[in-house]
Amino acid sequence: MKRKTKLGKKSYLTLLAICLGMSISLTGCGDNKSSTDTKGTKTSTSQAKSLVNKDGDNIETRYKTPEGYTRVKVANDSFGEFLRQEKLKKYGEKSYYYNGKAKPSEGVYDSVFDIDLGGKNLLHCADACFKFRGDYLYKSGQYDKIKFNFVSSGVADFSKYTKGYRVDPESGQYFLMAEPDSSEAVYKKFMNLVYGYCGTLSLVKDTHDVDIDDMQIGDVFVRGGTPGTKRVGHAIMVIDMAENHKGQKVFMLAQSYMPAQQTQVLVNKADKELSPWYSLDQVKKAGKMVTPQWTFELNELKRFN
Repeated sequence: MKRKTKLGKKSYLTLLAICLGMSISLTGCGDNKSSTDTKGTKTSTSQAKSLVNKDGDNIETRYKTPEGYTRVKVANDSFGEFLRQEKLKKYGEKSYYYNGKAKPSEGVYDSVFDIDLGGKNLLHCADACFKFRGDYLYKSGQYDKIKFNFVSSGVADFSKYTKGYRVDPESGQYFLMAEPDSSEAVYKKFMNLVYGYCGTLSLVKDTHDVDIDDMQIGDVFVRGGTPGTKRVGHAIMVIDMAENHKGQKVFMLAQSYMPAQQTQVLVNKADKELSPWYSLDQVKKAGKMVTPQWTFELNELKRFN
């Protein structure tokens, strides 16, 4: 039986300072030169607006499927169902940065998820994916599956947190420092640690490759960024899908960005009649996943392990 390790007061304060001192994700989103300029582009047409129910407060109730399409079936209590039911801000409200400034919506997003950033510059692109996944697993009681790799070393493991252990995010070493607790307050502190010490580079390790034709709700397009280099990363998530009788599929995407901002439902600038839905066939024909602020390769689609 392994002996539990306890820290003294001085060591505890040192580790606590490490955790509280984080301010930005280590491998956050950055500008992508191949992305399309978003300035001065109208994001909606009369037909696109007909797909919107402004009174709806989640993805499923706010966005109708294009004519001839029906939403793909998802299991009860699944990640897909969770994403469809995540609360949105009132239609037309802006996404706000952590500092209270509004992000212009034109040419970028159509709706905003109702997220409290707490005034912290933490929720960047990969972090929005971590949050969706972590929140689903927490609310469904799957604590043992809430695990995310740190960029440096080791794994953020919530099941250990519930037992009172805390981790040094630089070394990945755990210490017994608190009483067992699985409360929402403890979960939020754990996720703040994830936002601060995980990123696009580690998200690649948390996921595995998926063929573009096998896309599912909850999959992510991710390019890992490398700290200290010109290779910046970004990540977006598939938040809904629909299909017609021919098997043709459409899907919707969500992202956060830098600096920290409320997660948004992206518009489709290439097909405003279909927006905010994207046609999988059109994306495959283009050979790239072009979004308002980033362009991904099709082989960058991944799924959480």
